[in-house]
Amino acid sequence: MAVYTDVAADELAEFLSHYDIGELLSYKGIAEGVENSNFLLHTSAGSFILTLYEKRVVRDDLPFFLGLMTHLAAHGINCPQPLKNKSGEALSTLAGRPAAIINFLEGVWPRKPNAAHCAGVGQALAKMHLAGRDFRMSRANALSVSGWRPLFEQAVPRADEVQHGLGGFIGAELDYLESNVWPKDLPSGVIHADLFPDNVFFLGDKLSGIIDFTFACDDMLAYDVAICLNAWCFESDCSFNVTKARAFLNAYGRERPLSEAEQNALPLLARGAALRFLLTRLVDFLNVPPGALVRPKDPLEYVRKLRFHQSVTSARDYGIAVSGLVA
Repeated sequence: MAVYTDVAADELAEFLSHYDIGELLSYKGIAEGVENSNFLLHTSAGSFILTLYEKRVVRDDLPFFLGLMTHLAAHGINCPQPLKNKSGEALSTLAGRPAAIINFLEGVWPRKPNAAHCAGVGQALAKMHLAGRDFRMSRANALSVSGWRPLFEQAVPRADEVQHGLGGFIGAELDYLESNVWPKDLPSGVIHADLFPDNVFFLGDKLSGIIDFTFACDDMLAYDVAICLNAWCFESDCSFNVTKARAFLNAYGRERPLSEAEQNALPLLARGAALRFLLTRLVDFLNVPPGALVRPKDPLEYVRKLRFHQSVTSARDYGIAVSGLVA
């Protein structure tokens, strides 16, 4: 979450008059994240999150995101619910941006995830994948392999300003992943595609909710698993923690076992996931809008993670045994 577009109090109060959520008492911007402008609202009816969808989000995709949250919640997944205004619409406009209000979920995201957190995420991700099987809407993953080259071309002229040789390193990896090695014909469905610690809330070690579905799309389910390995199973020094990976993969597999083909593809999917986040972080790092209340994330974190995945020879390195169970 982040704030790129400011909202005046009188403008917000008029906007909220179209909802049955009481009188506005206070609001504040949420600085974390990189994609949209988010505000925590306190009204006489309770607490809510207001999101203004910024330029990277395509307006035509918003019914998919909002509909998916409604569908998942109806299938027992703890995620925010979009609120409808007095006209029965979940999507409105505020400050020239598409806007939506969702209910507030209790909990905090873990700054230092432990194995219990990773297990909770694994279980929740698998349940989300199963719950999404009969979701009738679809959205292609704009940030899969075909979307990486345009990001690279945006970033490469200045990449070496961030780290010497970075442009060449990314270019070589991109060339490899574009060379017909990317997995095909794996089980697919709705994925979250951005399930980082700051998008998962916990009360103690118990997962209380999943948020921020603005990258959700249809893709290989194991790719979502690979994204989570990157997001949850490395330490602050970017060393891989196989104990956390085992906890995550065991919990996921108890709900939805990975096929042999998915296990074999996991190292390559993890490389692709690392490259995807390296590229988007690099583009964001080099293009923070002036005056934006935002904290760009370090792209070099994903250089180190990508180097690890390049050294992996099989899914065993992630804690998966030959039998398909976690070692």
